[in-house]
Amino acid sequence: MEIVRRRGMRTGYTTGACAAAAAAAATSALLSGAAVDSATIWLPAGREGTFAIARCEIGPDGVMCGVIKDAGDDPDVTHGAEIRATVSRCDAPGIELRGGEGVGRVTLPGLGLAIGGPAINPVPRRMILDEVRKAAGATLEQCGLVVEISVPRGEEIARKTLNARLGIVGGISILGTTGIVRPYSTASYRASVGQGIDVAAANGQSEVVLSTGGRSEQFAQRLIDLPEVCFVEMGEFTGFALKRAAQRRMRRATLAGMIGKFSKIAHGHFMTHVAGNRVDPAFLAGLAGRAGASPDLQQQMANANTARHVQELAQAHGLDRFFDLVAGATAASSNAHVHGALAVEAILFDFDGRVLGRATVPACEARR
Repeated sequence: MEIVRRRGMRTGYTTGACAAAAAAAATSALLSGAAVDSATIWLPAGREGTFAIARCEIGPDGVMCGVIKDAGDDPDVTHGAEIRATVSRCDAPGIELRGGEGVGRVTLPGLGLAIGGPAINPVPRRMILDEVRKAAGATLEQCGLVVEISVPRGEEIARKTLNARLGIVGGISILGTTGIVRPYSTASYRASVGQGIDVAAANGQSEVVLSTGGRSEQFAQRLIDLPEVCFVEMGEFTGFALKRAAQRRMRRATLAGMIGKFSKIAHGHFMTHVAGNRVDPAFLAGLAGRAGASPDLQQQMANANTARHVQELAQAHGLDRFFDLVAGATAASSNAHVHGALAVEAILFDFDGRVLGRATVPACEARR
């Protein structure tokens, strides 16, 4: 598989691109009767990609080709998975696209996919069909083709994703909008956050609970009585998640998190990755001053190494109001980020799940 290097880090290919390459190779092998060892396809990113075909099995009823997904230097649970396409002839005209073993099945609305159908997203679906048409050429005037995408171990891999929450059962989703996975872009995770909010909205929910991590989500689920579909682990994508909830006309968003991420959001930073915006202890010290902290304590906080250290200093000095101010600043900053379109509640947890602070900022009346 051809991998492009950018700034010393390897890009990779999406599951959708791998599926399209496997389908193109299987179609070529079916029509020529000869095994294929590589496939070059056109990517939505605007260039070609060449893929090694790890498996090409020609049988009496069709051809199965497999591509091993290389996600480059992007952390991805599907890295190393084999994405397979089996292509066979049929009497019905056109191309029928199916999901096989390890490809999820859609059970809830909100994904832009047919309920009961395979979880092959629109761009990968178009890529697969386009590449099969190119490989088949005039053959499609004589007979149709059935293309089945499958992923061995796909159901096992899917347990490490948010698919079950999205109503995708039995396997992974075939994803990708550009065909390329860029290092540390976590584009697939960002897409799953958007899908989670879409599914909640499509199922008639008007409130979404956005957590900064798995533990925060567990804490929020114990505290808030809402259907599971309302809980979305947004990770680093706070700004994106808030705007998506506003676009889907949600009335309320509840943020659940801990001091580190909340201190960034409160300060107006909506991409909260540790490698991006850093915690500003001086900002937290200013909030502590409003909560009644002495100048000496404020100075200690301003010199703190981490947000957790600031939390420990506040707790040691009984500065409980500080945490409500952090939650209030988080809610206010988030509400402003969507121009008042959402009521925003912020719930600040400690590392054992106890609520340290909680605050709500209502939606702007004019935006409701």
